Amino acid sequence: MGSTIILKVRICQKPLKTLFHLGSSAFFTQKTSPYKSLQLAPSARFLCTRDSNPGGREINRRYSGQGGTKKNTIRQREEESWDDAVKGRGKAATLRQRPSFPKSVFAAGTAKRTTEILRRKAVLVSWDEEQPVKEPKERPTRGTAIVFYAHTAPFRYRSLLTFVAMETGTLSYELLLRYLTLCVSGGHDAEVFDVYDIMRGSFPSLDTGASSLFIKSFSRTERWREAISILHDLEKIFTPSPRNYGDVISAAMVHGDAATAWALYDELIEKGLSPHEETWDALFKGVRRTEGEVTSQPEQQERLLEILLYMRNNQVYPQHSLASSIKTWFESLAGQKWTGSWTSATSKGVCGCCGTELESIQLTAEEYQRLKDRVMTDIIQGRDVFNKTTPEDKSKLSETLLAVVSELERQETHYDKELYDPFLLYATLYSGNHCWFVSRDLMRDHKASLPDGATRRLFFKWQRGHQLVVDGYVTAGRRVRFLGIPSYDTIVQTSADSWHLPYDDTHDRSTYEIPQRWLCLTKNH
Repeated sequence: MGSTIILKVRICQKPLKTLFHLGSSAFFTQKTSPYKSLQLAPSARFLCTRDSNPGGREINRRYSGQGGTKKNTIRQREEESWDDAVKGRGKAATLRQRPSFPKSVFAAGTAKRTTEILRRKAVLVSWDEEQPVKEPKERPTRGTAIVFYAHTAPFRYRSLLTFVAMETGTLSYELLLRYLTLCVSGGHDAEVFDVYDIMRGSFPSLDTGASSLFIKSFSRTERWREAISILHDLEKIFTPSPRNYGDVISAAMVHGDAATAWALYDELIEKGLSPHEETWDALFKGVRRTEGEVTSQPEQQERLLEILLYMRNNQVYPQHSLASSIKTWFESLAGQKWTGSWTSATSKGVCGCCGTELESIQLTAEEYQRLKDRVMTDIIQGRDVFNKTTPEDKSKLSETLLAVVSELERQETHYDKELYDPFLLYATLYSGNHCWFVSRDLMRDHKASLPDGATRRLFFKWQRGHQLVVDGYVTAGRRVRFLGIPSYDTIVQTSADSWHLPYDDTHDRSTYEIPQRWLCLTKNH
């Protein structure tokens, strides 16, 4: 184990708050704009900089020889993986076999799992070629470190600020902002109130960073209403972030002020901002916290159901924690007898819990026409010629293409031999809703060319229902297999007595992938 040296500096121990009470003139020689770059005195820079010391030498937080140990550990694991592969045991033994791909290229986690398979395969190849692992040129040098702990900020950094103030006669905006950050992250809200008074009295305005920190800190205290004033002050200069709104909305719900919470939520939506999941979670939990007083009001129920429709229209997949809050809220509705269950859909698009048939992945005639027009305008006509063509296939790719086309011919499937992406999309769309296309390309660049989120979501839905992707590798003389195309849409769905919410139960889902798990909510009679 390495050691950490805490550099102790003898500084004035007079409480900072006492000096604060002497008035701003005791510290600030002039009004300073927070947007102007300020330089601290050498002594102040030494005390508040984590990565350097007065002599200019680099300070290492850890000076043990752990770098070499970690490298040796990695090398040892790679050797064990190689031994397992040679001897035919362990997971490594299967890496040279055909990898196991999921049923759909759009399934959550597919990209990460595929990358991991290829990475492991690359490791074995490098060992097979007897490529030595490079050792580090030199071990980290020993040094000293200044270690700061956010949870002890008031005890350590009051002395720091006092020292700087006594030495320089002023405190810079940047130094106070650093101190504020430590106090907020450490939960020292009482200290934040003092810093707020100092900064508001000494600077003409606050930047978005300081304002956001004050909003976060005030929102978790009894002074949460002051966060609303800070939020509205920020609105005069910048558009507050969804996080800013979310902090105050959560505070309002915690303190039972649902009217204020929903008013701020409406502001957030009107500004075109996307709420964070924590904001939705606070709204669902906050309504329950009122012990039925608000839950009994139909308008409040409608507002929460609007959130689910927002998720549907914007193809939002809630995390499991938010889905749990939604489930609990439904089940708490007095006299309505809702039951929630965690489930999945069958390959035919039927809920595995209640047996409801989920919505089809196929577009309506109106949606299909709108998408076709947009692809023609924004992808075919709106792209550079070099993005519309593909270089000649190499021999290996040509063999793969021939095998795929031969399989499609065997299945008596109509196809277009001009497999160039933009024109492929054009040909598929203009051939009708029954036409499929074959490509490994997930078309992310083309989807990004579309003008708005609604059209991009429409494209993604059409793509999932019409794109055939080769399953695994193509081998000469063997039949080509394709990944399955889902028959149902993965989106929030509702009927008279049910809701079905696809939720995200993994942290490795890429943006172009969809969840595989569902929350089934049914109303009993």
